[in-house]
Amino acid sequence: MPKNILIIDDEKEICESLKMILEYENYSVDYATSGKSGLQKIIDNDFDAVLLDIQIPDLTGFEILNKISEMNRNLKTIMISAHSTIENAVKATKLGAFDFIEKPIDRDKLLITVRNAVGYSKLQQENLKLKQSEENEYLIIGESNQIKRILETAQKVAKTDARVLIFGENGTGKELIAREIHRLSSRGNKDLIEVNCAAIPNELIESELFGHVKGSFTGAIKDRTGKFEQADGSTLFLDEIGDMSLQAQAKVLKAIEEGKIEPVGGEKKIDVDVRILSATNKDLKKAIEEGNFREDLYHRLNVIPIHIPPLRERKEDIPLLVKHFTEQICSKNNFPLKKFSGTALEALKNYEWSGNIRELKNMIERMIIMVSSNEITDDDVKLMLPQHNKSSSEDILTISNSFQDFKEKAEKAYILKKLDENNWNISKTAEVLEIQRSHLYNKMKKYNIER
Repeated sequence: MPKNILIIDDEKEICESLKMILEYENYSVDYATSGKSGLQKIIDNDFDAVLLDIQIPDLTGFEILNKISEMNRNLKTIMISAHSTIENAVKATKLGAFDFIEKPIDRDKLLITVRNAVGYSKLQQENLKLKQSEENEYLIIGESNQIKRILETAQKVAKTDARVLIFGENGTGKELIAREIHRLSSRGNKDLIEVNCAAIPNELIESELFGHVKGSFTGAIKDRTGKFEQADGSTLFLDEIGDMSLQAQAKVLKAIEEGKIEPVGGEKKIDVDVRILSATNKDLKKAIEEGNFREDLYHRLNVIPIHIPPLRERKEDIPLLVKHFTEQICSKNNFPLKKFSGTALEALKNYEWSGNIRELKNMIERMIIMVSSNEITDDDVKLMLPQHNKSSSEDILTISNSFQDFKEKAEKAYILKKLDENNWNISKTAEVLEIQRSHLYNKMKKYNIER
């Protein structure tokens, strides 16, 4: 990739000399002998760095530097001057100059400074692309009234430290709402700290949340900082809070009440300033009645409730989501941009999407990869969509050759339904069905069940 350098100096001989040195090192170099023409070159082109003289008759180097700053360009400026003073160096730095070089210019210093400026510029560009890519990954897509109301609520609560409990089925985008609240908050300049309570074994959840000291239990070979301490001054997102053990719930409640935590095996309490957002796909009121969730913790967490509707209740957002995922997936895989026909979008809108947005995204990715043409039709959609989403009564109550045949069809339909409800998580589905995971695998093999 060419590294583009611009030189602005009213002495043509200096410009030619610097150009020759830099081109020998494989830089692409242009120059201007007036401030106005140099500024126009900056506007019209993309440079990685500028070598800018302070003393230029029509526009001073400081004036040009100030205009570059106003453009908000990712452009590193190296000031050059025969009149080097501490005052000039300080002024240049305050205006955003990358470095300052005295005339006559030392060749080695020039090359080192330019290399550092270009390298830093490239690094900033890569970081910006990475940040934009991450932001694009967590965009909340939708124009339905439900989504508009949720975003309005998120904006209101973001300005406070109020705890928020986000309800919704798997795949509805609970994490995205948590991220949006954190991003808009005064804590948004720090990382959001996440804990998936369903993914951590009960015996390790306390260590994950509060940390532990060396030797506190078998395997604790060194001190560990917990998520609460990591989130000090920031936001802690407790995902799938309904799966947290009662013992851990008690410690979370205590941490909320006291603003202090105590690592497992520790004797000293640690002050923490943490804003808590939590989410669940469970009915916590039912869990309270069954003795699986603390009512006092529920009320502590549920200061601001936000309910994320399933995708089947906001089907008008499906075309927007399809467009977003299509652009994202095609860009990621360097595919030519594909599109969905109007009838294909209607077919997608008529599907029930038990796995919600996550299932939709996976299905869009599958179609983009598997369909050869640049337009995906309703025939492609019907071919790709799982057949088990059709009327279960039509599937099960079809006249069977035997009662055994009927039972097997019913069992297959039920297993498919539970797999969808649990986003095809085998362990979770086996737990819901109250059978061993190996038994579930055998059933899936028997009925040719594949995602």
